[in-house]
Amino acid sequence: MRTIAGLLVLAMIWAVGLWAFVERVERSAPAPDPRPADGIVALTGAGSNERIGAAMKLLEGAKGQRMLVSGVNREASREDIRHVSGAVRRLYDCCVDLGFEAADTVGNAKETAEWARAMRYDSLIVVTADYHIPRAMLELRGAMPNAELQAYPVRTSVIDASRWWRTARGARLMVMEYSKYLAILGREAVLSLGPRREEEPASPAQEPAAR
Repeated sequence: MRTIAGLLVLAMIWAVGLWAFVERVERSAPAPDPRPADGIVALTGAGSNERIGAAMKLLEGAKGQRMLVSGVNREASREDIRHVSGAVRRLYDCCVDLGFEAADTVGNAKETAEWARAMRYDSLIVVTADYHIPRAMLELRGAMPNAELQAYPVRTSVIDASRWWRTARGARLMVMEYSKYLAILGREAVLSLGPRREEEPASPAQEPAAR
C-alpha cells in the first residue's frame, strides 16, 4: 500500500508540474519586444516557418547584427530558407547564416554556441516555438553559460497551448516536451554538483556554419 501511495503522490506532483509548465508556455507568447542583441538565432523544428519568419522580422528591425537558422534540413537550399523567411534578398544574403549540423535541441545549443564564438557575440535573442522555449533555454544556457540570452517564444500552428489536451497530437507533444524538460532539469542539477563548466575559448579559425 505504501508503494501505491507513493506512486500516486509522485503522479500528482508530476501532473501539477505539467499544468504549471503549460501555463508558463501559454503566458510566454506573444513575447515582448526584445532588447537589441549581437545576434539572433532561430531553432528549427515543428512549426519552423513561423519561427524563422519571426526571427527575420527581428533582424529587419535591427534587433541583431546577424541571424543563424540552426538545424536546417540538409536537403533545403538557401533559397528555400529565404522563401520561408520572407526576407528581402539583400538583407538575407548579407546577414543570415544557415547551420546544417544540429539534429535536436542539444545540437542546436552546440551549433549556436559555436556560431556565437566564431562571431564573437556575447548576447543573443533565441527564437523558437512557445512550447519549446523552456527546454531550449536550458540547453543554450548550459552550452553558453557566459552569454546573455533573451527568449523570444513564438506561437505556431503545431499546437495551441491553451487547448493542448483537445487533440491527441497536442497532448502527446506537450507531455513529451514537459518530460524532456524535467530530464534536463535533473541533468543540470547533477552537473551543478561538479566543477563549474566554462565555455571553450574562441578559435580564430572558426567560421559561421553557413553563409
